[in-house]
Amino acid sequence: AMLELIWGEGFMAPGGPGNVARLLEGIDTRGKRILDVGCGIGGPAFEMIEAHGADVVGIDLEAPLVERAAKAARERGLEDRCQFQVVEPGPFPFANDSFDIVLSSGAVTQTNDTAGIIADCLRVVRPGGYFTCYEWMRIDAPYSDAMLRWLKLEELTYVLESIETFAQMFRDAGFEDVRAVDGSKWYRGECRREYELIRGELYPRMVELLGQADADHFVENWQAMTVVCESGEMRQAYFRGRHPA
Repeated sequence: AMLELIWGEGFMAPGGPGNVARLLEGIDTRGKRILDVGCGIGGPAFEMIEAHGADVVGIDLEAPLVERAAKAARERGLEDRCQFQVVEPGPFPFANDSFDIVLSSGAVTQTNDTAGIIADCLRVVRPGGYFTCYEWMRIDAPYSDAMLRWLKLEELTYVLESIETFAQMFRDAGFEDVRAVDGSKWYRGECRREYELIRGELYPRMVELLGQADADHFVENWQAMTVVCESGEMRQAYFRGRHPA
């Protein structure tokens, strides 16, 4: 509820439809089959179908999220263009070369086997196809107290890499034409805007939805995230690699 309030209906990562457009920029998506890794409640998948003409398979570790995504697909009349399924950690339950594109937003660095997931993305995407993702990043330095505070408030598993290290993981997995685009400046502005919204205009609605204690937790969390984004310690970036043809 909180993330949709900030990022838009169906979205659990920053940027909404604009972020999907950036992830797919320059890739031919019409009639293509896309695997959405960490699909959440389905917003990006629906955008890929409605705005980009693709068919989508969404996977996530969390059954309640997948159930909500499937329900939303039925309500939108898109169930023939997408499917959602719960998966276990580990290799994807798909054959080699099953997809034209693999996409992920904010999910890969919430796992304990980043290199393994990137390698499995290469396995399931056909030769000539792409893996494209947006991820949270770190700088190549020990965490500051401010960063440790934010990680504690997040209560999520983050295995953060530097932009350079993450891009090298693409190359090590076997992707070619690897590119990394630093999106930190964009999200620094977004993060500040979000923080001002949730402690101001959105705060009464947050209290209504979540209760006082959880609303205050989110305000504190966003304040901590704004600090590490604006200091440059926490970064964001877009990555893309192509399976050699």
